[in-house]
Amino acid sequence: MKKYLFNLQRFAEISHTYTNKTTDAATTVEGVTTGNDLSAENKTYYEKRLITLAEPELVFDQFADKYPIPKNGGKTIEFRKFEPLVADLSATELTEGVTPEGQKLSVGTITAEVHQKGDFVELSDMIELTAIDPMVVQTIGIIGSQAGRVLNKVTRQAITGGTNVVYAPKSNGTAVTSRANLDTTCGITLKLIKKCANILKRNNAPKIDGSYICIVHPDIGTDLTNLEGWIDVQKYKNPEKVYEGEIGSYGGVRFIENTECKIWKGTDEANGCAADTAVYACYFIGKGAYATTEVSGGGLQTIVKPLGSGEDPLNQRSTVGWKATKTSEILVQDYLVRLEVCSAESNALASAN
Repeated sequence: MKKYLFNLQRFAEISHTYTNKTTDAATTVEGVTTGNDLSAENKTYYEKRLITLAEPELVFDQFADKYPIPKNGGKTIEFRKFEPLVADLSATELTEGVTPEGQKLSVGTITAEVHQKGDFVELSDMIELTAIDPMVVQTIGIIGSQAGRVLNKVTRQAITGGTNVVYAPKSNGTAVTSRANLDTTCGITLKLIKKCANILKRNNAPKIDGSYICIVHPDIGTDLTNLEGWIDVQKYKNPEKVYEGEIGSYGGVRFIENTECKIWKGTDEANGCAADTAVYACYFIGKGAYATTEVSGGGLQTIVKPLGSGEDPLNQRSTVGWKATKTSEILVQDYLVRLEVCSAESNALASAN
């Protein structure tokens, strides 16, 4: 019988350190190159794709002043607002041949702390081997939608704290002074829309492209389309010049639909609603009402780690994720009105969000 001798010590010379293959530095061990599996072109493509898919979900951000994310500037960002000049007849009276003193701009600042949000999806090696569709690209599409909805809600949460609130009256005309007194007869009407728009006018809130904007939940959007005089977006003279989510106009106000509009449900006492009653927030907005950090300016990034990254000795797991830094803040309370209404038709189906 022949005997064979093997030099097992030979295998000990190979390093078994598992590298993170998303790092920039590639290393070579005994002719095998590891690391830097994601090319710069791929990373740029993934980043652009994520932002492209996330931005349509950022409905509230469309009407905000945008501020870029400061790099190495700490966690606090400074938003700036310009105070309007006083329209005084005496102060603006000119004397022939005399140069007036002029005015100085007054710039107010509001600071806010940025916060990080993020999530990821884990993919197995078997999924990547057997799936028909390119899994990374498909997953970026899914997480892009999630990222957009989460970041959209950050802005919504900020402007829900506005101090100008109007409560819809009951159908019999009884005035309502708190959320707890709203019921399903307190629906949206033309009179309410005009009232909220008039509040913005009285406060000298600038219009956005010639109109005030109102963001509503689709349940309220459905109620709006049933009002006499509603103008559907398809009937606009220039239908190509519409905002993301715009559904139509009414009473000189352009309406945007978004599922992330705040809903309070009466099943939770902390929401301050009557039992089994859903209350919807409708946001009437003037130009310069609030600000948010700019997602495309460095606030949102894609993180793709291939098989073998981190603690994955058998190359069984890869991950696709997103991470964002963002905050939003009201700049001028007078340029923002929150109308709280109910919907008799959708009340039973509504859920708090």
